[in-house]
Amino acid sequence: MDQENLTSMEAALLDYKEGLGVFTEKMPELARHYQNFTAECFKEGEVTQKEKQLIALGISVFAQDEYCIIYHVKGCLDQGCSEKEILEALGVAAAFGGGAAMSQAVTLVQEAIEELKMNH
Repeated sequence: MDQENLTSMEAALLDYKEGLGVFTEKMPELARHYQNFTAECFKEGEVTQKEKQLIALGISVFAQDEYCIIYHVKGCLDQGCSEKEILEALGVAAAFGGGAAMSQAVTLVQEAIEELKMNH
């Protein structure tokens, strides 16, 4: 691909793709497992691929992961998200600034799901 004619965003996506290719050559089993895992996570299910891309973008912004931000902006656009939908999702991401998200996700959220399912 002629990198001279690429936008900075396209170049960043190409850099990521090339880096992933090198990693895959060096660590094929690990890369295969990672790629299979992420493919499974992003499959259409009860949550649509569009919604999953919005979630991933919000998390990417929260994590300040520039490559993932670009990758998931593209994913959102590829899934038909409007700019307003993207900005609303980022407003939600901005509302979260640091709490102990993981500990809540693996404790309180899991407990609430189980309890609420029983009463639903």
